[in-house]
Amino acid sequence: MRRWAVRTRVLLFMVFLTVLTLVLAGAAAYLLQRVEHYRTMDDALARTVTEFIQLGEDGNDPETGEPWSTADRLIQVGMQRTLLAEHESMLALRDGTVRWTPNEQQPVRLEEDPEFVDWVLDQEPITEHRIHTVQTAASTYRAVVVPVMMAEDDSPTLFVLAVDVEAGMAALNRTFLTYTAVGLGAVAVTGFLGWLMVGRLLEPIRRLRQTVRSITETDISRRIDVHSRDDLGELTVTVNEMLDRLETAVTSQRRLLDDVGHELRTPITIVRGHLELVDPEDPSEVIATRDLAVDELDRMSRLVEDLVTLAKSDQIDFLTPAATDVDLLTDQVFEKAVQLGDRTWLRDVRAQAVLPLDAQRITQAWLQLAHNAVKFSAPGAEISLGSALRGDALHLWVRDAGAGISPEDQEKIFLRFARGTNSSRAEGSGLGLTIVDTIARLHGGQVHVESAAGRGSTFTIVLPLQELEALDQPGQITGIMPGGER
Repeated sequence: MRRWAVRTRVLLFMVFLTVLTLVLAGAAAYLLQRVEHYRTMDDALARTVTEFIQLGEDGNDPETGEPWSTADRLIQVGMQRTLLAEHESMLALRDGTVRWTPNEQQPVRLEEDPEFVDWVLDQEPITEHRIHTVQTAASTYRAVVVPVMMAEDDSPTLFVLAVDVEAGMAALNRTFLTYTAVGLGAVAVTGFLGWLMVGRLLEPIRRLRQTVRSITETDISRRIDVHSRDDLGELTVTVNEMLDRLETAVTSQRRLLDDVGHELRTPITIVRGHLELVDPEDPSEVIATRDLAVDELDRMSRLVEDLVTLAKSDQIDFLTPAATDVDLLTDQVFEKAVQLGDRTWLRDVRAQAVLPLDAQRITQAWLQLAHNAVKFSAPGAEISLGSALRGDALHLWVRDAGAGISPEDQEKIFLRFARGTNSSRAEGSGLGLTIVDTIARLHGGQVHVESAAGRGSTFTIVLPLQELEALDQPGQITGIMPGGER
């Protein structure tokens, strides 16, 4: 059965349970009704025998008013006074001969069943009135034999009362035949409705199978529609989330390969070209080529590190937020930033707050902005760094008095490998601001830039407090200290 479809297996199990329930219920009801029918038949026989015996012991012959003189007379009167049910009958035998039978309208005729008559004759001598089950070729009976003998009789007369069991059970059997027919119909209806219902329940799995089959390396954007909130609906949501992660991973891998292929090709070409043309007999040319190769390799190393950082940003554990003192973090970033270059470093206000941040990633993004400020400003130029709570967001900024950024460049500087008109390929990997933007977005925020050519730039990482609270882990404490900033 493991090779059968789930729909078929579930349907067969449903039909099996339905049939088993109907069979057990019907069999139990039939057996109980059959036992009750036997009990009713035996009670009727016992009651009739008791009345007949009382008639013989306490009654008188209605014609003479005297006690009964012969068994024939007692049996004749007794049979006249006994009201038989449809499936009951009576019989009187003496000396192997049938003496009395019920009226012709009685359907059960004991005298016409020779096997039953032979059984009655085989019961002599009879000392007790016990009810017997008699099986013959014609039918099955519940019967009792009462020997009757009066003063004037030479031999006893056998008075027989019997019930045709099979005839009495005919109505019960018809009822349960009807029950069987209705049960089979119910099983058929259950099977049909179960087939439709199971098919409807398994529809999300069918759509899941079709969607997974349709996903290829070039198209992993398809998703399954969610139509319910049950277990299958949750399974659909889970699979869609898995497909989201898969698409993110594949897209990241594809983008990484494209980036590596695009950006590493140039330094490799440069190094290869210089190595092919270098004159090994000219020491100055060898040294210059070596310096160029080392510089290109350093740039390739920075590029690979930046690409790895961006590739890891798609992983769940890229951020490890923890309760962070923003005031202390501002001081730490400032102390590291002053080592980046000979500039006039200024520390602006500092936010007095403890918030759930990934301090390492925020430091990485903040120092990247500081590094850019150094790169695009002259020695001795002012660069200020600070943090503040403004409205419902935390602001972290770096302000410089450097070359500035033109409006057309501001729209593309956060794209991968995008460079402004004031930058050159040798100055970096082109991924610095992309990493800053990625870290900000993973914290639920964004990066703003305010700049004009020739008047410097201000880069601000804006982190909404509500988004930061969503990063909070159990057991961490967040809050804003009195004073707000200093």
